[in-house]
Amino acid sequence: MSGNGNAEGRSPRCVALVGPHPSGKTTLFESILVRTGAAHEAADIRKTVGDTSAEAKSHGMSVEMNVANFEFLGDKFTLLDCPGSVEFQYDGMGAIAACDAAIVVCEADEKKLHALQIVLKSLETAGVPHFLFINKIDKVGIDKVGQDIGEVLTMMQPASRLPLVLRQIPIWEGGVVSGYVDLALERAFVYREHAPSEVIAIPSDLAKFEADQRFSMLEKLADYDDELMEQLLSDVSPSRDKVFQDLVTEFKQCQIVPVFFGSAEEGHGVGRLLKALRHDAPFAQETAKRLGLGSAKSAAYIMKTHHTSHAGKLSLARVLAGQFADGGSVYAPDGEEKISGVFSVVGMDVKKRGPGAVGETVALGKLESLPTGTTITGEKNGALSIKASVPPKPVYGLAIAAGERKDEIKLTSALNKLIDEDPSLLLVQDRESNQMVLWGQGEMHLRVALERLNRRFGIKAETKKRDIGYKETIRKSVEIRGRHKKQSGGHGQFGDVVVEIKPQARGEGFAFSEVITGGAVPRNYFPAVETGVRDYLSSGPLGFPVVDVAVTLKDGSYHTVDSSEQAFRMAGRIAMSEGMPKCSPVLLEPIMAVKIAVPSEATAKINGIISSRRGQILGFDARPGWAGWDVIDAHIPEAEIHDLIIELRSVTAGAGGFEAKFDHLVELTGKLAEQVTADHASA
Repeated sequence: MSGNGNAEGRSPRCVALVGPHPSGKTTLFESILVRTGAAHEAADIRKTVGDTSAEAKSHGMSVEMNVANFEFLGDKFTLLDCPGSVEFQYDGMGAIAACDAAIVVCEADEKKLHALQIVLKSLETAGVPHFLFINKIDKVGIDKVGQDIGEVLTMMQPASRLPLVLRQIPIWEGGVVSGYVDLALERAFVYREHAPSEVIAIPSDLAKFEADQRFSMLEKLADYDDELMEQLLSDVSPSRDKVFQDLVTEFKQCQIVPVFFGSAEEGHGVGRLLKALRHDAPFAQETAKRLGLGSAKSAAYIMKTHHTSHAGKLSLARVLAGQFADGGSVYAPDGEEKISGVFSVVGMDVKKRGPGAVGETVALGKLESLPTGTTITGEKNGALSIKASVPPKPVYGLAIAAGERKDEIKLTSALNKLIDEDPSLLLVQDRESNQMVLWGQGEMHLRVALERLNRRFGIKAETKKRDIGYKETIRKSVEIRGRHKKQSGGHGQFGDVVVEIKPQARGEGFAFSEVITGGAVPRNYFPAVETGVRDYLSSGPLGFPVVDVAVTLKDGSYHTVDSSEQAFRMAGRIAMSEGMPKCSPVLLEPIMAVKIAVPSEATAKINGIISSRRGQILGFDARPGWAGWDVIDAHIPEAEIHDLIIELRSVTAGAGGFEAKFDHLVELTGKLAEQVTADHASA
């Protein structure tokens, strides 16, 4: 795979731009396209490629992945600009599995270290080779506070499981970075406006620092190369080719993370980053091997799905082997489809094109049953599957309904299309509350989803806080008669039962039994009585579903002509409606088992948040595999979790998160119980 130009074997590569919000990914995206001639200026990109959707413009941030293509020194690349906000991150992270490499854009800011760690963890888990680009280098004030770039790297290292390997050191002039020294080339360069950097002699005041940082780089490389280690121990200077060979090999094998810096806004450092991409990033064939697809005749991975008004469903796919053409059949573990059109995608611009070849990222039309994350092949009975990233569990939900009756049927269909595009959304039909609940990654995530519903599908949806799954039970027993008697000419209705209603231990549920003697109630009416009892349990004296109650049929009477199953069903219900209010009903509140993951320095604040939400702290421990993080286990009432994620992110600079599942029910009394009951009655 050597040589210049787009020579045979140098297939197009796909690179993801990822990083925390607002590190400047989209600015770097624009700078790369301008630098490579794919766009004339950043303003052109904003109109046609980057953050062009109405939602992105409205909120001033990336809310979905943007796609562009460029060429650099004859090599072709597809660039994916992925959202940085944790609420929209999965839109890009779901695509990274099939990328050849990633550029992680970040700032030298200790406060944003944990947000960076989340991004790096995703790349490490997926096994995607990645560079680190420290952006806004002019704003870190290294020379002003006595820091050097090595100290910045030491500060950032805890965010990465892999060793960070510095490739450059900055040249400072009057508080401004005017250039850099390349540690592998041992050459100095100064930035030139709208032109390539110019080679200069290494400044004398940087000579010793450069030598120290270069040796540090070589030491890290030698951890994976015994020959290089022997050379360093013998004070033998390795050849430049040897150094570059190790840098490339260890990068591709995800053993190191090369670190570059610059200013995307000024265009500084972009050229050096592009050269690293061209020389170091793997090709599609190597990525296919990494993903276990090395022997496949044809393979592609669906990175993202989009439903358009004119072309229908489009599946953005990275071709890793073979080619995919219009009209061809594709096979996946979950089904078979026929391609209806192959398209190029740049921003919002979609154009029909020829077959998608190895390395290219293309949109395939009408793969209706194949979702994002699917691996497809053109070979029948050759279904492939690579491990796709799993959407994060949702943390924020709202009950949703159509604002107008005419949109009720359209709403579910439109929401399913949005979920097809963004699998980190989830739609749940709550049977108890009869609510449709839309779940997502945060308040802004759902806000954008609602805006898309309106803009793209013309549906104005109404939302409100979802109902909490309160239940009720009883504290004491009662024996009660229920009689249903009705005469209206001809056969009447007669059913008469005596039942005992008593409480059960928490979690034991409902139990029905009978101790009838002497045929007071014929056996064939027992099921009808139980059905009537169950009918009542859907809404008890307080208005909530009844749990943990035992009902025993003890006595009764019947009429040989007028008794029927329906009459005894009504008698059972009447007995419950008259007896339950006498059993000291009490409200039960659902308690969730919650695991909260946060940076360790925020743990004390989180403990306070849990207490303020009527929660009980069960304990905390270090988060496995996450340096500098804790996991706090707690029990928190479900009613207190609605906006928990907002407060967690507020105190952790966007890094904190949680998972919750139902654990148990507890009695709720006093003013809170009165308020819940009153609100339910007035709803």
